[in-house]
Amino acid sequence: MIDLLSDEKKADKLSIKEIILKGTVIAIIVIIPSLSTFFLSWWILDNFLQAVIIGGIIHFIAMGFSLKISRKFFTKNRSS
Repeated sequence: MIDLLSDEKKADKLSIKEIILKGTVIAIIVIIPSLSTFFLSWWILDNFLQAVIIGGIIHFIAMGFSLKISRKFFTKNRSS
């Protein structure tokens, strides 16, 4: 196989461990608030459909925050 990337560009790539670790952190940031909101609202309201809707709304809000967090903390700075 032809080595098309220089040594500098290879250093910029994320390793498998970094990808797994960062993906797990983002998944936790998204899933903890949405699941806790879902179960809490289901327990308080005693209505499954309302709990699903509330949990879904919180899930999309958490996805928006996780996008901002991932861009701020998890991207490598590329020089040049």
